[in-house]
Amino acid sequence: HLVREIDALGGEMGKAADKTFIQSKMLNSAKGPAVYSLRAQIDRRAYQAYMKYTLESQDNLDVKQGEIVEILTEEISNAGNVEDLNKNKNKRKDEEKDKKVEEGSTTVGRIKRIAGVKTCTGTVYICKSVIITTGTYLKAKIIIGDYSFNGGPDGLLPSNLLSDSLKSLEIELMRFKTGTPARINRRSIDFSKIEVQHGADRVTPFSFENENNIDIINKKQIPCWLTYTNNQTHEVIKGNIHRSPLYGGEIKGIGPRYCPSIEDKVVRFADKDRHQAFIEPMGLDTQEMYLQGMSSSLPEDVQIAMMKTLPGLENVSVMRSAYAIEYDCINPQQLKLSLEFKNITGLFSAGQINGSSGYEEAAAQGLIAGINASRKIDFLEALILDRSQAYIGVLIDDLVTKGTNEPYRMMTSRSEYRLHLRQDNADERLTPIGRSVGLISDERYNYFEEKWRAINKEIERIENINISPKQEVLELLDSKESTRIKSGIKLKELIKRPEISYDDTSVIDQERPALSYFVKEQVNIQIKYEGYIKRQLQQIEQFKKLEARRLPKDMDYSQISGLRLEARQKLNQVKPASLGQASRISGVSPADISVLLVYLEARR
Repeated sequence: HLVREIDALGGEMGKAADKTFIQSKMLNSAKGPAVYSLRAQIDRRAYQAYMKYTLESQDNLDVKQGEIVEILTEEISNAGNVEDLNKNKNKRKDEEKDKKVEEGSTTVGRIKRIAGVKTCTGTVYICKSVIITTGTYLKAKIIIGDYSFNGGPDGLLPSNLLSDSLKSLEIELMRFKTGTPARINRRSIDFSKIEVQHGADRVTPFSFENENNIDIINKKQIPCWLTYTNNQTHEVIKGNIHRSPLYGGEIKGIGPRYCPSIEDKVVRFADKDRHQAFIEPMGLDTQEMYLQGMSSSLPEDVQIAMMKTLPGLENVSVMRSAYAIEYDCINPQQLKLSLEFKNITGLFSAGQINGSSGYEEAAAQGLIAGINASRKIDFLEALILDRSQAYIGVLIDDLVTKGTNEPYRMMTSRSEYRLHLRQDNADERLTPIGRSVGLISDERYNYFEEKWRAINKEIERIENINISPKQEVLELLDSKESTRIKSGIKLKELIKRPEISYDDTSVIDQERPALSYFVKEQVNIQIKYEGYIKRQLQQIEQFKKLEARRLPKDMDYSQISGLRLEARQKLNQVKPASLGQASRISGVSPADISVLLVYLEARR
């Protein structure tokens, strides 16, 4: 869902995935389209090389390699709008832009603004916007059993000094933990004992740009495999649980509840007699395989012993041990919805440093922070996606408004509007927004408009077609075990039946135009779920009304009588942008929202 949204906005991740995937499939296809989830196994090195080359080839982008150790700022007293802050440095030709005030620019008291960054060699880069995207490298510590060392993933160096710089800026840090599974040698696996997992017969590209790219749709794929833990595996883990740093107290960071280590699974889900372990190729030019589902921080000898109990891995050769990693991250409630720090203008933060977990979550935040850091320099209003527009909006709103006490994973269940926020319609929802911020080309936007014109035109045609109980119609209904009709019926009503799809009716609809696969998919979904979608759009309309009630950024909630003490504290901490955001803050009750409504009316 997130990668399709990134692509619809004009981001690169989906295009890179399409170029470098080695297997693709649509998960949850037995359920409704709201939870369909496109998933690909990527050639890791190929993806890395493709994205690096893309960055190096980008016009007006200079790529520098070095370790940043300090964020440089300067203080501003009683700051007003951005034009006042920069009037002596930035003379604008466009007078209209001078009138714009970006989100969060009006402040009270003393705040800081970005002046530049400093590297470990002493080089200083003077700049107006900075985005911190340290992933899991910030003061990172690798842990394997009772052995630990300062280091980042993939053998890269950690970023140790930057944490101290953030603390000196009074940024609140937290300590989180995540883990990664072992890598094993393909040649040591007995594939006759494990289940093969093939990709989809017809690939759905991640990028909407590639919907008609035959090379990607028909790309040759390689399989993944599936094996399972068993009672013997669990006994090995239980017998050595005292050697786990997770349970021995050596690991202080908080781990992701929805992606636990194998030892955590065995302890927390003691009623389960087995757990899945997916064996996935790391790429086309390596024998290294990824043991998904078995992340661990147990000592190496225990890891090897438990892996050898799995079917197919009796003679496994481990190329790289699993490990846990602890790292510093920030409390995301210090950020605005634009992902800019509230008290340091020009400083943005994105990815796992914001308390999220996962590459897709990180990329989504990186795109929004990148857009807003750029727009800030141009005196343009920040791009903020709300919860009804995108899973990206849900992700950022959850982090900034509610905060998180564990690594945050995006799941469809986190959205109130998931029937509307489907992966298949991300282009309809977000491509116009990507176009408005300058990331969608003319060619791509023209294709987008043509596609949705064709969808709407076909739905309109179907709404005007009457079907009578002819022999071919009855035969179709019988073949689908659907109730026969006795009189005329709209073709649209037949397609709404669960057992009949738009494609099925081609035998009784002789005037159907030739349409692409993705146009037909949308016609089917829009007709089948019309009633539910309309109901959800009505809910979104109500949501928008609350979001439209803006809250002044200089409001001192401690002075509003009628608010409970907890609500005053939480509202002053988060400084919500709207009444809707205020209603989602933990500790703010419906009664507190009513008090705010009365206060806003009086203030108005």
